[in-house]
Amino acid sequence: MKQLQKKSKKNSAFAQHKSLSIQFSLDGFSFCISNSDTKEPLLFTEYTFSSTTPSPELLLERIIRVFDTDKDLQQDFTSVFAIHQNNLATLVPNKLFDRNNLAPYLKYDVKTLKTDFITYDLHNVIAANTVYIPYVNINNYLFQNFGEFEYKHHSTVLIDKLLTYSENDSEEQFFVHVSSSHLDIVVCKEGKLLFYNSFSYNTKEDFIYYILFTAEQLQMDPNTFQLTFIGDIEKESDTYSITYTYVRNIHFMNPVNSFFADSEDFSNHSNFILIA
Repeated sequence: MKQLQKKSKKNSAFAQHKSLSIQFSLDGFSFCISNSDTKEPLLFTEYTFSSTTPSPELLLERIIRVFDTDKDLQQDFTSVFAIHQNNLATLVPNKLFDRNNLAPYLKYDVKTLKTDFITYDLHNVIAANTVYIPYVNINNYLFQNFGEFEYKHHSTVLIDKLLTYSENDSEEQFFVHVSSSHLDIVVCKEGKLLFYNSFSYNTKEDFIYYILFTAEQLQMDPNTFQLTFIGDIEKESDTYSITYTYVRNIHFMNPVNSFFADSEDFSNHSNFILIA
């Protein structure tokens, strides 16, 4: 387990019925156990990989090790929800969407193979669908463990939550959801989506380039618009520092859930997709 770093936050409340939500990418694996009746989070655990996993096959091996060693995952759950986090996705408006012909939507942004399984999520708050390639091998493993379960792409959950969160804001909201090697940019106003894209980055210069490029394309002035960070970023980080050099108004998202309020390992603005 030297390749995995584990952090957890636990609530002392008891629940007879529990639900499991998990999120995984090539950089890590997280899960949240909640009270099925009240939706209150009971336990959150994050495993960070020491390096980006080079393939879905090796990702499955790491996830199997987690399930084999973490007793919190070795119990019965009333429901299981899995979130696939990757860049193998695109957003398609309903008026252009044909569920029987999904592959063409990905061909300009994602390198696909004829053997790839392509699926889609229907958004709850906008007239659009996320078309994506899930990690089928991990879905198969989860099915063997739990039987039927629901799964979605991380961008589906992120966009729908942010649009609901900001539906009463009259100003344009520029959200940046940060992971260790990816960032998602969501721009919205009054519950309407103006822009979404996901980018891979290796350096802080890559990071700020995508933010400034997006702002320029949307004609948003870095001296005036408000940028809200979510996810794996802190004020002490290089990515925050370089962003503050170019963008004047930076905030961290106010917590939707107080679960991390007294945590030393997790910030209130972290893990928005699983906890909020």
